[in-house]
Amino acid sequence: MTAASPHVTTTSPHLTAASPETAIADARERIDVLDDRIIGLVQERMAVSAVVQQTRIASGGRRVNLSREMEILGRYRDALGKPGTSLAMTLLELCRGRV
Repeated sequence: MTAASPHVTTTSPHLTAASPETAIADARERIDVLDDRIIGLVQERMAVSAVVQQTRIASGGRRVNLSREMEILGRYRDALGKPGTSLAMTLLELCRGRV
């Protein structure tokens, strides 16, 4: 497309309406809100995982289900690439402890 194309604009209203400092501050505020939500979701995941572990152990099973963990690792890797595997490992460790 060229600059004359009706679908292309040379300036973004978000970039021209605020100074770079304001745009950065706004984005950081949004990141803080997202981080708070992520932390809350991780805490919720930890609580649900504890129920799964307690139930599995109470019924004579093992604390860790390795095939399920492999599914989770694959899911994160597929969605986020190689760093997703590290993120999933961290989540698993938070939720079930070290193996």
